[in-house]
Amino acid sequence: MAGISYSDLVTQIRNYTEVDSNVLTTAILENIILNAQYRIMRDIPIDADRKIAQDNLVANQEHANVPAGALFIRAVQVADSTAAFNNPIFLEKRDVTFLDEFNGARATGRPKYYAMKGGATGNTNTTSGAILLSPIPNATYVYKIHYNAMPATLESSNTTNFISLNFPNGLLYCCLAETYSYLKGPADMLQLYEQKYKEEAQKFALEQTGRRRRDDYTDGTIRTKIDSASP
Repeated sequence: MAGISYSDLVTQIRNYTEVDSNVLTTAILENIILNAQYRIMRDIPIDADRKIAQDNLVANQEHANVPAGALFIRAVQVADSTAAFNNPIFLEKRDVTFLDEFNGARATGRPKYYAMKGGATGNTNTTSGAILLSPIPNATYVYKIHYNAMPATLESSNTTNFISLNFPNGLLYCCLAETYSYLKGPADMLQLYEQKYKEEAQKFALEQTGRRRRDDYTDGTIRTKIDSASP
């Protein structure tokens, strides 16, 4: 199996640090591994976390619920009120204050703008994380929300995930940096694994936000400049 499992990661952390389970208990390592995953998730936008949710707007309701587990919204589309998603348009993102002023007259119609209200939504759809719309929908338009979702985290009950299978070295180095920070030394080892994590994170980010989002036909192949030898 490619990558690394939860139990293998726990073993490697203890082996690299030469600290046994009396100090690095299961509970402590679960927290360290979770913190490392949150750091990676925020350092690198991962394609595997991209999701699309489709639903119907509610007529005369000025908001739509953010999908469960959404971390941030990348785009919102609204189409005619049909299941075929005809004539879609992307809404323009604005600040809440803009929509408050725009919606003061309670204008209705097909939405053109949206703004974010609230934060992440956890595991259920909720108005605590809402997308405000303007004009206020006058019909049950179909909409799509393009967003990044909170991925399934690596833990004892979930032994592998996308990061552990596709970025195992970066996950290990990030965990080791977190572990040496928890152990309060040695400082040189903390610096070593912090640097190794940053190097691997840069490569992984180049893959996720660079190579995976390029196309040879539209973008051309990446060329590396090679200087000719001096005469």
